Order: sequence, then structure tokens, then C-alpha cells
Amino acid sequence: MYEYIKGKVTEIESTYIVVEASSIGYLINVGNPYSFSLNSETTVYVYEQVREDELTLYGFHTLEEKKLFLRLIEVKGLGCKMALPMLASGSIEGIEDAIERENILYLKKFPKIGDKVARQIILDLKGKLNTTATTSTHDFEELTEVLEGLGYKSADIKKVLPHIHKEEVIEEQIKEALKLLLK
Repeated sequence: MYEYIKGKVTEIESTYIVVEASSIGYLINVGNPYSFSLNSETTVYVYEQVREDELTLYGFHTLEEKKLFLRLIEVKGLGCKMALPMLASGSIEGIEDAIERENILYLKKFPKIGDKVARQIILDLKGKLNTTATTSTHDFEELTEVLEGLGYKSADIKKVLPHIHKEEVIEEQIKEALKLLLK
């Protein structure tokens, strides 16, 4: 089992990179191959998937990405080829926050993630992730955007944010905020 491969990126294709380490070229599937630089030394954290007829390496820039990937592939109905694009097009904090807040719409924005799989992700992972999101007004970024979209002023929104429960799902936060704003 490999933890990481440290070497020179010798090839970049649309779905993978090749990293040469000790005169061996490792083909590593990555979410965003163009985030790597050709002919540069790099460390790629890898997950090795072993099947009866194939051995596949999946690579990540950071150990945190790899850990989230490993949690995602534990979800029923979510394999490596569905989890990898989630990490490529979403931030770790955004994905973890969406799971904790039960934000199905955020999860459905990823390729091949429908309503059923999004609900399964939340069911299997909510409360089990080490969330890196901080508890500040940043937590209410989505709520703020929704309220501003409804025509409320930033100053009014900031006044009600301290009274909103952070652990509630976004729909409940909107209801709470609207009640306070309409007083």
C-alpha cells in the first residue's frame, strides 16, 4: 500500500498525471491534472484501489483531500470515479459543511451526484467528519447570499446572524432569519 509518491511530473493528461520516482513512472488518476506543473518535483498522496483485473492509483495534493476521499468512497453507491470529481470542483471545507448542514443542493452540483446519492452521503457521513470550517460569520455565507437575494440589506442581515442557530440546516436558518427580519 502506498501513502505518497514523491517525484517528477513527466506527463499531464485530461484525467491523470505520470509521476516518475526512482526511474518508475506511476500513472495517477487525479481530479484536476492541470493543477500540477510539468517537469516539477511534487509529492502526491495516493490511494491504491486493487481489483481482480486492475490496480489503480488516485492522487491528491494534500493528506486532508485523501482523508475526505477515503470517507466519501465508504458511502454506499459512491465510488472512486464519482468521489474524485467532487474534490476537484469543490473545497474540502465546502463539502464537509454541506454534509453537516444537510445541503443537498450543494452536493448535487457535482457530476453524477443525484438526489439519492446526496442523501446517502449525508446519512452516512453527517457528524463523522472532522470539519475544518470555522464558526464565524463565514458559516452564514450561504444564508447571507440568500437573504440578500431576497432584497434584505447587509446591515439588517448582520443584526440577525447572532440569533441564528449555526447547527441548523440552511432551510431552517432561512426561516429563523426571515422571522427575525419581519419583526
